[in-house]
Amino acid sequence: MEEKIISAIRQHQEAAAALAADHSSIAPIAGLIARVAAAGGKVLVCGNGGSAADSQHIAGELVGRFKKERRAIAAVSLTTDTSVLTCLGNDYGFDRVFERQVEALGRKGDLLIAISTSGSSPNVLKAAAKAKELGMSVVGFFGAKGGAILPHCDLSFLAPSQDTPRVQEMHILAAHIICGLVEDEVSSSGRP
Repeated sequence: MEEKIISAIRQHQEAAAALAADHSSIAPIAGLIARVAAAGGKVLVCGNGGSAADSQHIAGELVGRFKKERRAIAAVSLTTDTSVLTCLGNDYGFDRVFERQVEALGRKGDLLIAISTSGSSPNVLKAAAKAKELGMSVVGFFGAKGGAILPHCDLSFLAPSQDTPRVQEMHILAAHIICGLVEDEVSSSGRP
C-alpha cells in the first residue's frame, strides 16, 4: 500500500509541476469568465461523474464566493436538477441531457464550461455544439489530448496528464486559480 500511496502523490506532483511550467491557458479563461460576468451574462457548467461534481463546485464558487466578499456571479451547474436530467434522459436520451438545458438557459453572450476528462463525452459535446450555435462562448476542461469537443471551444485547459485521477486533480486546481482570478477582476470592477 505504501508504494501505491507514494506513487499517486508523485504522479500528482509531476502533473502539478507540468502545469506550473505551462499555465498559459489559465489567465485567458479567467479573463473571459470575468468579461461574461461583467456584461451580465451567465456561466453554465456541465460534466459527467467526477466532472459533474467539479461543475457543481465551480458554479458554487462563482455564485457564492471563493475567498472574498463580492457580488454574485450568475452560474448554473447543469448536473444538479434530477427531475430535469431524468426527464431529458428518458425523453431524449442521455446524450442530450446538457444540450437541451443549454438550449433552454443559454443566450448569446453567455458561457459554457464543458468538462470532460476524455474530451469526447457525447453529452458534453452536444452541449458545446449547441452553445456555439446560440452564440455562447465555450471553455473546455480536458485531458492532455483534448478530444472531440476541443474544436467547439474558444479556450481550453488541457490537464498535463491522460490519467483520469490526475486530470481531475489538475482540473480543480486550475478551476480554483481561475475562480480566484475572476473574483479579483469582479471585485476590482467597481460594480456592486
